[in-house]
Amino acid sequence: MSYVTKVLQGGESVIATGHLHWIGYWRSFVCIALAVATRGIPAPDAGLRFVVDLVAVGLVIFGLVFGLHTAWLRWGTEIGVTNRRVIYKRGILSRRTAEMNMDKIETVLIDQSILGRILGFGAISIRGSGASIETLPHIAKPIALRSAIIAR
Repeated sequence: MSYVTKVLQGGESVIATGHLHWIGYWRSFVCIALAVATRGIPAPDAGLRFVVDLVAVGLVIFGLVFGLHTAWLRWGTEIGVTNRRVIYKRGILSRRTAEMNMDKIETVLIDQSILGRILGFGAISIRGSGASIETLPHIAKPIALRSAIIAR
């Protein structure tokens, strides 16, 4: 059971949910691509080949660490839009949450780069009277999530 469904109040229903885009894995992709490219470097002797192989293994390890970190973030992040509020939860072992009532929301900002527009991700900032929810980066389908928030 997700955090968003656990904290629903009487008469409240989930309208939309959001999640982090796969683009968060870009560091992993870069490290693995560099490891593959490093393996293609010709080495004239065994000592240099050992160093090249060591660099390739190091890049693969970094790629795996970055990938596991991103997977952990994606697994622990929930965004829910209900008919009464916006709920944001981050974390698995420790938890950080933010909620904003729909009647307090003034502005929903979307920041998308060219790559973000092509691949369908962006950052969302929700500003309300007196407070704001932190900027949520790498959100998949930010326009649809914004539409769900502002369509009251």
